[in-house]
Amino acid sequence: MSPGYRCLTETVLVPGHDGAMLAVMSEKAIALVTGANKGIGYEIAAMLGALGWSVGVGVGARDERRRTDAVAKLRAAGADAFGVPLDVTDDESVSAAARLIEERAGRLDVLVNNAGVAGGWPEAPTTVDLETVRRLVETNVIGVIRVTNAMLPLLRRSAHPRIVNQSSHVGSLALQTTPGVDLGGISGAYAPTKTFLNAVTVQYAKELSGTSILINNACPGYVATDLNGFSGTQTPEQGAATAVRLATLPDDGPTGQMFDDSGVVPW
Repeated sequence: MSPGYRCLTETVLVPGHDGAMLAVMSEKAIALVTGANKGIGYEIAAMLGALGWSVGVGVGARDERRRTDAVAKLRAAGADAFGVPLDVTDDESVSAAARLIEERAGRLDVLVNNAGVAGGWPEAPTTVDLETVRRLVETNVIGVIRVTNAMLPLLRRSAHPRIVNQSSHVGSLALQTTPGVDLGGISGAYAPTKTFLNAVTVQYAKELSGTSILINNACPGYVATDLNGFSGTQTPEQGAATAVRLATLPDDGPTGQMFDDSGVVPW
């Protein structure tokens, strides 16, 4: 498996096979997708928009042009899309994004933590640059915690709140230690951040178990994006499907698990 087999950059909310959640919503659903200006993330936003959802396209402030272009393209296709300046590594940016959504909608129904970065591949832990490790942890793990905690007050106002975190098969310790499973070589920085994210998701699920918030991790698969030189074997639309199913789970759906297009992925 190549470095493209990662759940790191984008994701989209699209209805799953069970539309129970959508059926009971009396108001237009509000979603925020981070890293949604291209690839899988853009397709998530497009699919949500096609459902009649209002979708926030969260992209860093320094990428204003890409955010604006993505929103314009989504709107041209009929989606109710709006731009959300959002740098997941910056406290003030994330707080401002939460205020923007509160002012616009007063709540948030679905959060898709899709933004992420990758290091080199393969990358030996004995020679990995420590600044690379810090950068990846800051975005892929701390960034998810930062955004999730900022959006939780808005999610708690939703009748059917869902959180989807983009993970990857390379973050699965079970798969990493199974003989014969090819996960694309050694990854001294990126894969461990996804393992870290998996552990964080489990802890969120435990804390939120007494609420209506469902939180799960998605693995999009080996998707052709610019992250892997478009060498992947799946399309961004296909890569978005798992996150979409998790974003539209019925109220009795699973929580605290990781899924790909075949079902549950072991931690």
